Amino acid sequence: MKHVSKGAIEHGAIELKGDDDDPVAIVTKSLDELRTALEDRIKKLEEKGTPSEPDALVEKLEKRISELETKTNRPNGNGNDEDEPTEERKAFGTYLRRGDNAPEADLKALTVSNDEQGGYLAPAEMSTEFIRDLVEVSPIRAIASVRNIASPSVKYPKRTGITNAQWEGEAEESQESTVTFGQLDVPANKLMTYVDISNELLADSGGTAEAEVRLALADDFGQKEGISFVKGSGQKQPEGLLTNPDIEAYLNGHATTLSADKLITMMYDLPAAYRNQGTWLMNGTTLGVVRTLTDGNGNYIWQPGLQAGQPSTLLGRPVSEAVDMPDIEADAFPIMYGDFSAYRIVDRLAMSILVNPYLLATKGLTRIHATRRVGGKVIQPARFRKLKMATS
Repeated sequence: MKHVSKGAIEHGAIELKGDDDDPVAIVTKSLDELRTALEDRIKKLEEKGTPSEPDALVEKLEKRISELETKTNRPNGNGNDEDEPTEERKAFGTYLRRGDNAPEADLKALTVSNDEQGGYLAPAEMSTEFIRDLVEVSPIRAIASVRNIASPSVKYPKRTGITNAQWEGEAEESQESTVTFGQLDVPANKLMTYVDISNELLADSGGTAEAEVRLALADDFGQKEGISFVKGSGQKQPEGLLTNPDIEAYLNGHATTLSADKLITMMYDLPAAYRNQGTWLMNGTTLGVVRTLTDGNGNYIWQPGLQAGQPSTLLGRPVSEAVDMPDIEADAFPIMYGDFSAYRIVDRLAMSILVNPYLLATKGLTRIHATRRVGGKVIQPARFRKLKMATS
């Protein structure tokens, strides 16, 4: 047994050692040794006949034992009041005092993690508003002639000439004339696609996902048909205004610099019946250049609308901004003018949506089919003129 001196007991200078490295075991063993030493000391004092000293000594030892037990019961269990602060603890203390204004080094030392008991019962709000990119569509339908048909195509009878009357004298016989006819066919072309979407998404979104797919299909179909009305090849798709070979082109006289004089010439070359119903067609970039053009007297050929609801005009006629028209560049056709009722659009079938939940049911998918049948064709090329950025 370890000998404990009276001075050590009175001043609490008991050396805490144990047979292992466990702080709790060390303190517990030291307390046992202290109790044993206390009992021995009291026994010796009683033998010497000094009963008052044990009472005072017992009071001191009990107080010291109580302090040691209190330290032993702390979370650290090693008797120390506080461990040396780590870098993370120091950084957290600085953040509590200074918030986001804490030094950058302290902010980087902090660790952000998920609290297992917080945040899950207060989820972020899911907005019903979708963020969508802008889908620009040419406004050809607004200025063209649109017809609904119930057949795969529509045929328009066409008169290709007039009679040949002659001035005759008295009693002279009239001369025979012939009238030639033709036929113009405008087919309804088919535009189609499909989308596969998971059944879980359809169920969890409460119908929002399917509605958004339908809107995306409508935007896509509208954009694709708008492009074809301007640049379509006529093969399996509508014939575009710019691809019709019979529309007369006017040379601008320069490959990149727009000529105001050529616009005037191109417009007034049309017969008055067509010219007075005409509309300019160009994109926004070209429109910005046109607004800077002036005539020989320095007057702008562009005139803004002076009344609410009245369109701005170019040489007295309205302008339609079509995103699919080309920019001003060499050999391009950036501007058209004419009576766009001579461009015929035929609708055979509005966009049809077919939802098929069975085809991919084993994969947990639903297939959404979309089909559109529409045609377009220039039926009277003589009503149009287009400007070509070239010298020859």
